[in-house]
Amino acid sequence: MSKSLEEVHQSVSAQNKTTIFRKLLAFFGPAYLVSVGYMDPGNWATDLAGGSQFGYSLIWVLLMSNIMALLLQSLSARLGIVTQRDLAQASRETYSPFINYILYFLAEIAIAACDLAEVLGMAIGLNLLFDISLIQGVAITVLDTFLLLFLINKGIRKMEAFIISLVLIVGISFIFEMIFAQPEMGKVMTGLIPILPNDTALYIAIGIIGATVMPHNLYLHSSLVQTRKFDRSKTGIKQALKYNFIDSTIALNFAFFVNAAILILAAATFHKNGYFEVAEIQDAHRLLAPLLGTKWAPILFAVALIAAGQSSTVTGTLAGQIIMEGYLNLRIQPWVRRIITRLIAIVPAVIVIYVFGESVTGKMLILSQVILSLQLGFAIIPLIHFVSDKTKMKGFHISTTTQVAAWIIAIIIVSLNAKLVYSEIAGLLESSENPLVLWLTVVPLAVSFLVLLLYIVFKPFISKGKAATLNHSPHHLKLQFSPSGVESKKNIAIAVDFSGADEIALNNAFELGGKEAKYTLIHVVETIGAMIYGDDIDDCETTIDEKLLEEYKTMLSEKGFKVETKLGFGKPTAIIPQIINEGTFDILVMGTHGHTGLKDLLFGTTVDKLRHKISIPLFIVKK
Repeated sequence: MSKSLEEVHQSVSAQNKTTIFRKLLAFFGPAYLVSVGYMDPGNWATDLAGGSQFGYSLIWVLLMSNIMALLLQSLSARLGIVTQRDLAQASRETYSPFINYILYFLAEIAIAACDLAEVLGMAIGLNLLFDISLIQGVAITVLDTFLLLFLINKGIRKMEAFIISLVLIVGISFIFEMIFAQPEMGKVMTGLIPILPNDTALYIAIGIIGATVMPHNLYLHSSLVQTRKFDRSKTGIKQALKYNFIDSTIALNFAFFVNAAILILAAATFHKNGYFEVAEIQDAHRLLAPLLGTKWAPILFAVALIAAGQSSTVTGTLAGQIIMEGYLNLRIQPWVRRIITRLIAIVPAVIVIYVFGESVTGKMLILSQVILSLQLGFAIIPLIHFVSDKTKMKGFHISTTTQVAAWIIAIIIVSLNAKLVYSEIAGLLESSENPLVLWLTVVPLAVSFLVLLLYIVFKPFISKGKAATLNHSPHHLKLQFSPSGVESKKNIAIAVDFSGADEIALNNAFELGGKEAKYTLIHVVETIGAMIYGDDIDDCETTIDEKLLEEYKTMLSEKGFKVETKLGFGKPTAIIPQIINEGTFDILVMGTHGHTGLKDLLFGTTVDKLRHKISIPLFIVKK
């Protein structure tokens, strides 16, 4: 079975801890790596804009966002702890390959967008502190790819310590900023009361929420919790869930403090002095010294920005690895994988800065948040479905109350982010000199995302009633055949794919051979990993397929049939003929799904390609 972040999987023991403090300490760490995504440079721009325009009045939005994030991250941790799957792996096991490739593509774009904001933030910090150009700063961020490789080779605990150190630098920097700014505590408390002064405040509130809950954090958290080795009994899992929730609560509340501190700093410094339009990080840095009367304010601001950017880029790259391995099961050298993940973010940043200049960094940060908004629903909704599934969660599914709360949060976040995306597209259409191009490209793309999102929302509800007869369930085969059938074949091969087509193929095969014939069930694992590594692959899908083949064999043997199994790896059109031609079979029986037209383009025409490569009759059974 392929393990999430295999090099550090279950590398930290949480067993045999004698005191509650030691148990807590053993589980502490993953949430701090996740929390840096909630204080990354993408959040700084929205917090600065909110504080400078509306003072302290939007602090409640940060608090609400934090509560939402805490629930969603606890669901992500629950998925990883109970199922020992990260969110990408769970998606890969649940959805069809076609849907999974789309979800992977969207997740990769989101990682690139998030990484783009973090790379730019760190580059801006280096520019402000050391006067290094943005392009040079962006190039320097490549080095943290090797830093990540170094840290993970030293163990997950060393990485956690490094990230926590950076988080503390951010926190300490803003404690001093609060001392310099001297905010009005009465107004800070008033800011916790929900109020929206006008439509602009609503827009910024949407931006704050959109920038707070990051899709890559949901993938990351479900993987990082698996670095702990603990007792897998019911009591042990309950304990792990409790301690990880405490870990998440502390870490995310710290992230809330940082975000609130940025907004409060903007309110106490810029709003108070009449600077209502400060949204650019560079502008905020430039104004801090003259308004607060100390050179340390801008220095600590830049230091905190670098620390936030550095910690976020490390965890963002790690999330990229999790998504690639989880969706594609693609095993490549860690340093190559991380370089690819980082280049996906850096190349666009360098090109845009080189072509349009350093003044576009603010727009690039906003664009990155809009792209993240598009992807958010595709991470949240599957997560809620997974942790609500009694079968997947083995009795640790979330309660009805938690499900309702999670769906309300999902609706709020997706709706607000959809409004943000709609506003951006509408703005582009109004300002574009050639809107037809946008109508033919951007608009259809947005509509297709909406259709996919609706599919992911409703598919589990629709298929729940059919679950007894769908994929991966061999126990509902009728196996009724006529004893007066032909029964002329003695060595019969049957291609199976664990779908409804198997039932018809098996029943027809039994009519040909009866209980006297010998049956060989053939299945081909056709993942990218299987195509590359062949029978050396050891991943989740291979494990599942082996188990299902064994279930078929056990069930049919109990009914009196002589059954063997063959598991192949690669393309079915190449592997099935190879198995057939190397054996001594009389006939190959194969079910089809009746695909025609577009479905042939999407799913391929295995039967047509296969029939010309085998030397025995092919009996095709249409579903």
